[in-house]
Amino acid sequence: MSECIFCAIANGKIPARKVLENEDLVAFHDLNPAAPVHVLVIPRRHIATLDDAQDADTLLLGKMMRAASEVAVSSGLSTGYRVVMNVQAGAGQSVFHVHLHVLGGREFTWPPF
Repeated sequence: MSECIFCAIANGKIPARKVLENEDLVAFHDLNPAAPVHVLVIPRRHIATLDDAQDADTLLLGKMMRAASEVAVSSGLSTGYRVVMNVQAGAGQSVFHVHLHVLGGREFTWPPF
């Protein structure tokens, strides 16, 4: 996926303020933060949406959730944080490479709309 911006970030072709990186995942600060802390967690391997994930991706998706927790701890979000995944354009997905938003540093309301 040479046209995917998140693939380019994961491959080091586009710089990002990374907060976590391993063989499976990269986490970096969002360029347009919706909270004082707004970090994206992405897999290195391209999966367009959660709907495109296969059974073989179960471990990778779990690793993304664990990475979200690591990001929250390392970012000092001890009073709480939100993890969001938008799936498809109708839910707000604008980059079609599966990713989690880790948001914190302020209080959130429910429902979120």
